[in-house]
Amino acid sequence: MPAPPQNPATFLQILEQVWWRLDQALDLEMLEWSAKLGALEALEAGCTAIIDHHESPHAIEGSLTVIADACAEVGVRTNCAYGVTDRHGPDGAQRGLEENRRFLAEGGHGMVGVHAAFTCSQETLQAAAEIARNAGVGVHIHVAEGPDDDGAIDRLHGLTTDNWLIVHGVYLPDDHGLSGTIVHNPRSNMNNSVDYARPTRFDNPVALGTDGIGANMLDEFRVAFVKSREADLLSAPDLAWSWLETGWDLFPEARDDSVAWTYRTMEPWHLAYTTTVAAVDVDIAGEPALRAGQATRVDADEIRHKAAEQAQRLFAALNAMD
Repeated sequence: MPAPPQNPATFLQILEQVWWRLDQALDLEMLEWSAKLGALEALEAGCTAIIDHHESPHAIEGSLTVIADACAEVGVRTNCAYGVTDRHGPDGAQRGLEENRRFLAEGGHGMVGVHAAFTCSQETLQAAAEIARNAGVGVHIHVAEGPDDDGAIDRLHGLTTDNWLIVHGVYLPDDHGLSGTIVHNPRSNMNNSVDYARPTRFDNPVALGTDGIGANMLDEFRVAFVKSREADLLSAPDLAWSWLETGWDLFPEARDDSVAWTYRTMEPWHLAYTTTVAAVDVDIAGEPALRAGQATRVDADEIRHKAAEQAQRLFAALNAMD
């Protein structure tokens, strides 16, 4: 991937110089093979369900269906949302809202996505909440990930409900008053140098996420544990494991899936210090999806080859940007 035009020194600059540029370069073909690769790597790591929040401002219409169908081909369950934002003007925000509405109305399994409060008008936030309420789902939104979103509480006051996903929460005060599940992303927060969320301070349920950095939830559990231990020497692996288990509350269908592992003792204290555990066999909804570490429904080599081709297209598009 080409280097950003300037070396970012703040969280907002990381967004502007890296992630938002990448979003603008995406098209539907890139999304398809990226989703297949992400689903394949999740499956190979014993993860059977993905809650996805994405943005592709030049490829909005149909994007949620492309991602959901790509993951379904691999066999992995999905809950999809398009991250609405006003960064690309009112038309871009409206198109994002309509993509969420369309996908849910057509029976897609998902939520209404919002990028973050600080990139949305109040009208857009209210429209997203209304679409979610009418569809009987929650809103999937990044909240107070960095200091630039410090006004999120006031913006979201009166909108959030228990079925919302409040992702990150690094700069939320302890008594923020927002409803929903806090999704803690320790590796992503370290990667973007935005500080530690200290999720034990919240009354909300806490779940564990990757923010798209990898698909191995056991690895994320280990990172969450050592990060909590860094902040508190008395922190035990059971804490991070409880955050991992909250994922089943967010995606209860995954309880019907089964995974056979290379390691016999699948419990927090063992897994916190055993980094070589791998999935062997995976059944999703009673049907085989992985056998002896190999996907049963798709050609893994083809997916990796096609994804590598799309990565080169993405890099070329980034190079061509002003």
